[in-house]
Amino acid sequence: QVQLVESGGGLVQTGGSLRLSCAASGSSFSINVMGWYRQAPGKERELVARITSGGMQIYADSVKDRFTISRDNTKNTVYLQMNSLKPEDTAVYYCNRVSVERWPWGQGTQVTVSS
Repeated sequence: QVQLVESGGGLVQTGGSLRLSCAASGSSFSINVMGWYRQAPGKERELVARITSGGMQIYADSVKDRFTISRDNTKNTVYLQMNSLKPEDTAVYYCNRVSVERWPWGQGTQVTVSS
């Protein structure tokens, strides 16, 4: 079974940057559309960025032009470069495949943006 391990979160000031990483075990990583999701306190988990196996990227309007998703299929890893961070980006960030049947969720990584 695939295991997902997210890292790279932290506390940053408004306007700052962070780079998140997500390492996946298993051999099926490269064929899947991968996504970064986030869940803020009291809100539902939302998909903020996705990337196809071939590298095509799609972003939610709320993060467009500020976040960049990328992947390294040789390392079974997906990344999220977050720039110009805002307090409303504060959330726990998770990665998973974008599918009706998602893999078990990892522990996520906390991102906190102070104003």
